[in-house]
Amino acid sequence: MSAQTDSGTSRLASTPWHILGAGSMGSLWATRLARAGYDVRLILRDEARLHAYKTAQGLTLVEGNKATLWPIAAQTLDTAEPIIRLLVACKAYDAEHAVARIAHRLSPDAQLILLQNGLGSQQAVAALVPQARCLFASSTEGAFREGDWRVVFAGQGHNWLGDPQQGAAPSWLDELQHSGISHEWSPNILSRLWRKLALNCAINPLTVLHQCRNGGLKAHAHTVDALCSELGALLEICAQPEAAANLSTEVHRVIDATANNYASMYQDVAQRRRTEISYLTGYACQAAQRSGLDTPHLHAIHQQLTAHLKHLGLPSH
Repeated sequence: MSAQTDSGTSRLASTPWHILGAGSMGSLWATRLARAGYDVRLILRDEARLHAYKTAQGLTLVEGNKATLWPIAAQTLDTAEPIIRLLVACKAYDAEHAVARIAHRLSPDAQLILLQNGLGSQQAVAALVPQARCLFASSTEGAFREGDWRVVFAGQGHNWLGDPQQGAAPSWLDELQHSGISHEWSPNILSRLWRKLALNCAINPLTVLHQCRNGGLKAHAHTVDALCSELGALLEICAQPEAAANLSTEVHRVIDATANNYASMYQDVAQRRRTEISYLTGYACQAAQRSGLDTPHLHAIHQQLTAHLKHLGLPSH
């Protein structure tokens, strides 16, 4: 392991990147931004977490066989420092509460990048801080925590960012480019988020219920197709026709391409972690009910998953 204290590419004019959520995705963004010389500041839950972080002396990024320690600055939620740019990288069920705790720190021109799975949490955060510009993000990058303050970059992917209010792309996208964070500005970010929601709803719950890798769903193709049919109809009725196009074909393509992988929800359940069910099948079921759309297969899967989580003693919301 090598410790890095100065990348040699300091970009002094940069607005600080405050990062809320030091899990896998937050750590992955933080270390790459720091490596490019940008001013990064982690926001941790409390003094105990800050002490643990200082003991570790920073975040470690593992790429292939190389592990590099980055001594990134850190602070707690209660630090008084104003925030201009905030990456919200915590789980969907934590996002609203976490942002509420630091809302008073947001500058009048603050921009938030919301990097959550599913839908629902982004809208809740945006409603909480109407004075801020909230950008939504969707990622296919792979990362997992190998230990506390240690993240493994597991798969090169892509990030889409966009403004649900159709605003222009921010100038700081150049900083992502310099940091090697593959990205694209999406003029219709909600369509992309709906598409990812549908993909997750068609795959993740079934892998939990059937206790299988993604490839195991080939034995349950009829159920997958039924879900895709209902989810496609939901996307159409929610004015997301682009997200609905060829949904079943892509779902089966993803199942084939990731046959040996375990879905994220499967991994959460296997490790007895809370899932993001409320922002995936839960959100889809509520949207269907609001629209008056009958989705019996989707509702049945959601109810089975809820019961399964309760049986395991895990949160079902």
